[in-house]
Amino acid sequence: MLDYASLAALAAVAREGSFERAAAALGVTPSAVSQRVKGLEERVGAILLTRGVPCRPTEIGAKLCAHVEQVRLLESDVVNDLPGLAGPAPGPPTIRVAVNADSVSTWFPAAAALFATDTGAMLDLVLEDEAHTADRLRSGEVIAAVTADPAPVPGCKTYPLGALDYAAVASPAFLARFFPDGVDPAGLAAAPILRFDRRDQLQARWAWEAWNVRIRPPAHWTPSTPGMLDMTLAGLGWAMTPVVLAAPHLAAGRLVELPPRLRIGVTLYWQRTRLTARLLDRLTHAVRSTATGVLTEIATADGAAASDRDG
Repeated sequence: MLDYASLAALAAVAREGSFERAAAALGVTPSAVSQRVKGLEERVGAILLTRGVPCRPTEIGAKLCAHVEQVRLLESDVVNDLPGLAGPAPGPPTIRVAVNADSVSTWFPAAAALFATDTGAMLDLVLEDEAHTADRLRSGEVIAAVTADPAPVPGCKTYPLGALDYAAVASPAFLARFFPDGVDPAGLAAAPILRFDRRDQLQARWAWEAWNVRIRPPAHWTPSTPGMLDMTLAGLGWAMTPVVLAAPHLAAGRLVELPPRLRIGVTLYWQRTRLTARLLDRLTHAVRSTATGVLTEIATADGAAASDRDG
């Protein structure tokens, strides 16, 4: 039978990143946390944490941490129905979710606010590229994710949310400096770009779809959506910016859209474990209802709206 106290200690270290912070969160000593984790590792016969700064769960450890989080969600339902079972000052429940940075900077905060106001629960957001958030769900590190990966994760439900539209933009001064005779393939190959990280290929995709040219220009690496917008406004490079963020700057003339003004949509999905838990259901409702008002509707090849899928 699983030792819940040891599992809780493991999950706390994985969540907090150190034995000391996990001990503070659990109200015990670091030595007690260490003994519980070590005892659990001996019972399982495997290393469950990589000791470092921060401490991280191994593949097996992540699965056990996911089990703890799912049990906590189910317990929150029971405590809500039978409050007399709650222990002393348990604190609000927390749901761990993987989200891409552009969603956090655009539409997701409204969904989070709707969920928090409705339930009083907390969110623990894990920032990850939208093409890789589903990996966090597969590993058990999170129980839900905003992802661009349409393949259903085993044991999860997938809901299409819509497309986040991007525009290729630059400051007027940048355009005048690097494209004095107008945007063309040669200029795109040399003009600096802004990239979020090494996996960010939106600029290359835009150049290919808009100009049929493959580019590898100099790049400023800016792993922050607001920071990338500020860098674009400052004239350091051109960038693919969510239209909802670029729109007021385009209207004011602070940014200019690169011709031929082709916009690219990144289709997003909400993937969540099929665990029956009211908090997760309410988070799903908040995410889907908010996305409907912001993201572009997506359709299948026959024109029908995309449907939900099970993994």
